[in-house]
Parts: sequence; C-alpha cells; structure tokens
Amino acid sequence: MSMFSEEPVTSADKTFYRLRTDIVEGQIPAGSKLSETELSTKYQVSRAVVREAINRLETCNLVERKANIGARVVALTPEGLVQLYQVRESLEGMAARLAAKNMTDDEIAALNELLSSHFQEVKQGQSYYQEAGDVDFHYRIILGSKNQHLISMLLNGIYHLVRMYRVQLGMAGPRVTTAFDEHRHIVQAISHRDEELAEMLMRRHILYSKNNIAAKLEAK
Repeated sequence: MSMFSEEPVTSADKTFYRLRTDIVEGQIPAGSKLSETELSTKYQVSRAVVREAINRLETCNLVERKANIGARVVALTPEGLVQLYQVRESLEGMAARLAAKNMTDDEIAALNELLSSHFQEVKQGQSYYQEAGDVDFHYRIILGSKNQHLISMLLNGIYHLVRMYRVQLGMAGPRVTTAFDEHRHIVQAISHRDEELAEMLMRRHILYSKNNIAAKLEAK
C-alpha cells in the first residue's frame, strides 16, 4: 500500500504523474519555467494534455503561475519550507492524535510490522527508508486518522511538495537513525491510545525534519 502507486487511467493521467515525478525528483529543476511546447515534445502528447497536467500540478502546489511569466515549478526556499512545515506539523499532529483514537488494533499491528521491517533496513544502512519507507509510515497514520478532509488536505494538497523538499534535500546520515527512533515513539503512543502524546511527538518529529532540511537549504 503506497500513496504514490495510482494507476494511470488516461494519457492525461499518465502525463500528470510523469511530470509530477520529474518535478518532485528534480529532473525538472525547482524554479524553472514550464514550456507547453517543450513538454508536449518530451512526453509525446498534445499541448492540451500538458496544459491540463500543469493545471493539476498547480492544485498540488508544485507549480505556480505568474502574470507575464507563465507557469513555473515552485522554488525551494527557506520561507517556503517554514510555511509548508508549519501547516504539515499542525495537520499531521492532528492526524496522529486521531490515529491514536481511530486506528483499529489490526491497523496498529500492521504499523508496528512496518516499523520492524524499517528497523532491519536502517540497521543494514539501506537507503529505502529515507524516502519511500518514511513516506509510507506517515501515509498509514494519515489514513488512520479516518478524517476524509484531513486526508485530502494532506495527500492531495501538500504531500507532493513535502516530498519535493525531502527528495531534493532530504534525510541522510545520522538523521535516518534519529528519525526512526522518533517513529518508534510515535507508534508506541498510538499503541497506548495516548492521543495527546502521539500529537506532541509527531509535531516534534516534523519540526526536527524541518530543521534538518533548513540546514541543507542554507548550505546550498
């Protein structure tokens, strides 16, 4: 179960997913101008299909339009990071609180299993955990909130922009181990149905992640 394994239905979907991936992973650089003509050649689709994909990326906060400039990929900036992570900290803190209340025992057991598999990977120094594993962990808790508005605001609204910061400036070295420990404590709080502690630990975890990315932005 992954939040990014959507099945493309139409060629417009396929183009949207490809363009989104290329932006998140930095194949199309942050801050760069998007040319419908160039992209329609690159993806071998019509300009109308590209235009629709760009419009959809605007609602994901990955693309912005400016008068007289046209569509641009968002730039990764210290101010943008602070604003994004303030919202993320608040909404995911709420998701963790609700997950402690609403997740079934089976879902919590599955979350613990996910964490055990990550532990093996962290121990072996594998990189999977740094992106996909961490995202899957957060995804389970967001879904576990059982609040559809919250799920939509996080997954459709900001999560791909969060991923863009993380993929391009994300976890490495000691942060992987400390982030894993933070995950462990969050799952413990959810397992104990301690709503307040789950929220506090999640908020702190996201704050630490923000500080980690901010340091890399400053070093660029």
